[in-house]
This record gives sequence, C-alpha cells and structure tokens, in this order.
Amino acid sequence: MSDYGIRLAPAPMTAGLSVTALVDDYLLAYNGARLREATQLFARRILQPDVVVGVTLSGALTPTGLGAGAIVPMIEAGFIDWIVSTGANLYHDIHRSLGLELVGSTPFVDDVALRERKLIRIYDILFDADVLYKTDDYLAATLRAPEFQRHMGTAEMHHHLGRYLRERERILNIPHKSVLSAAYEAGVPVYTSSPGDSSIGMNVAALRLRGNGLCLDPETDVNETAALVYHAKKTVGKSAVVIYGGGSPKNFILQTEPQLQEIMGIADEGHDYFIQITDARPDTGGLSGATPSEAVTWGKIDPEQLPDTVVCYTDSTIAIPIMAAYLLTNVAPRPLRRLFDRRKELLDDLARAYDARLREEAGERRLPEPALAGVSGGGREA
Repeated sequence: MSDYGIRLAPAPMTAGLSVTALVDDYLLAYNGARLREATQLFARRILQPDVVVGVTLSGALTPTGLGAGAIVPMIEAGFIDWIVSTGANLYHDIHRSLGLELVGSTPFVDDVALRERKLIRIYDILFDADVLYKTDDYLAATLRAPEFQRHMGTAEMHHHLGRYLRERERILNIPHKSVLSAAYEAGVPVYTSSPGDSSIGMNVAALRLRGNGLCLDPETDVNETAALVYHAKKTVGKSAVVIYGGGSPKNFILQTEPQLQEIMGIADEGHDYFIQITDARPDTGGLSGATPSEAVTWGKIDPEQLPDTVVCYTDSTIAIPIMAAYLLTNVAPRPLRRLFDRRKELLDDLARAYDARLREEAGERRLPEPALAGVSGGGREA
C-alpha cells in the first residue's frame, strides 16, 4: 500500500518537537497534508535560484502582527521577490511603526459598548479610534512630500512611503518593522490592485481635493507586474505565485500571464508554481478562475506544472507562521533580487517584446483599425 502514498503511522509526539518534524511527520491528511505539501513545495522547489516568487496578502493579516512576525523575515531572507497586497494590510501595518498599539481580545464583546468607548474591533483585535486618526494624520503629512507630487504606480508610492516609515521606526527606536519599510530596504516592489479600497487610497483621494499632485496609475501596475513575470520566465527561469487569501490581489497576480499571452500576444505557458491558502470555495464563486485546474484554462498556470500546484483550505493566520518558520529553519537565505530598482529596465524589455510581436503580426496581416475609426465624432485626428 505504501506505493500509493505516505504510510500514516506517526510516532507519539514528545516535548521540544521542531517545526520541521511537525510539518514533515504529523501533517499527514486532509488540509494538514495540503499544508505540508505547500510548505515542502515552497521550501524544496520554489526557493531555488531560478524562481521569482510573488506573494499576495489579503484579509486582516497585518493587524495580527504577522507582517512583522512572519512576512518581514521572509522578505529579508530573499524568499519573497514581489508582493500584491490589499491596501488595508499595508495601512494597518503602519500603526505599530508609529508607536501605536493593537491588542488581542475576544470576538465575544458588546460592540455598542466598544463604540461608546471609541474602540474599534477587527474580530478579536481591538484598538483605539485614535490609532486610525493618528495614522491618517501621518499619511496626510507624508503624502504631501515632494517625491509624491506626480503620477506613479502603487509600487513607487509604497517605496517612498516605506522609506519614511523606516526612518520613523528608527527615530522612535521601535523594534517593529513594517512590510513597507522592509520592502523598501530589500527593493521588493509592493503593489495594491485596488488602491482606492483602503485608508491609504482614501487619504490620497482627500488630498487630491486640496491640490495634492499624487495620482495613482493602475496601468503602470498592470504593465510592471507583467514585466516582472516576463523577466522571471524569459531571463531567470520560472515564476511562482503564493496566494494568502483571495480578493483582488489573487486575481491581480494571476492575471499577469493572460496579460502577456492574450492581451500582448507574447507566447508563454503560465506560472510554474502555484500555492494558495484560502477558505473560499469554487462552487460559490469565491475561487472563480483561481483553482489550479481552472487557472490552466485561462493560461494563468502552465498545464505541465499542475503537480507543482497546491491549494490548502485553511486560515492564513494558521498557515503563514507555520510555513515561515519551516522555511526560515530549512532554507538558506537567497540573494535579494531588488526588482523594484529594475522596474524601468524590465518594463523596457517587455515593451520591446510587445513591439516585436506587433511588428511580426503586422507583417503577416494588416492590423485592424480602431473600432470607432470613421464613426462620426470618433475618427482619428489628422
């Protein structure tokens, strides 16, 4: 029977059990086994020198402390090369960089009483409303700085903001290091797929009404993330996506391959490695187009690499610390790729590939006219 899989006969646990033994020897079935497979895939295959690793963050992860506790150590170890995050995760991670407190409590509380005390609840995490106001004040002041006064993608905005946060952490002598400040130091680009859907985006919008020059450019984000994947596949070797949660970041990191293949017409086979930690279900639409087999139909995942895909249906706050501890214990740090510093170079490479594809197509057939060409009011300018 052992030919069919792993023999399920673990030894009794003893004191001092290591995270390596826990994962390898005791996560044996159901989603425990999927977590083991995902963790081992990350450690043994994904963190090879020829793989560029993109990670998504959604759900309220940083309020728990997992930003500084697990994501930042993985960034500093070179295990994460680029990130797509909800703006909320980045915003709530800023609180501790400003010396503000979040506390663990219980979800079984009187929310009306909390409101009267000006306390805000994220499930079992509480913080004073002033935490939000002080963070908003900090953002409003910082985002008026000269380097923000123009159109830019979210990676550039987050890079500048990370520099200010790192300096604030240093001045306040705060041991906490935010995802943005760590990403700034490591040259890891951090994108937000829906920048208006968070308090950072809300502050950007409010400042625009006062004449601030910062304007976020979603097209830049789409092209830069596609350029990162094109670089990974054509120069480095392989591309991996590790998805914690769902939401907009999930699709945004996966759509890089359809952007290359379908929109730009650049031949490719999809991402090589795929790990997803989720509690959503495909039959209700929560994983629409994002299970490995469905993703193959979209060109998001290389069909030849389906054995190197794992979906684990569990809470990211369970999976992330286990995975991070296992990786940091068993994998040597990788050199930092500093992809943020190379954005223009990589974008130029993608633009040349796209131009070459268009020239090739133009040689084979006449390119179609714009849809509105010749229509009254919609013709091309002379």
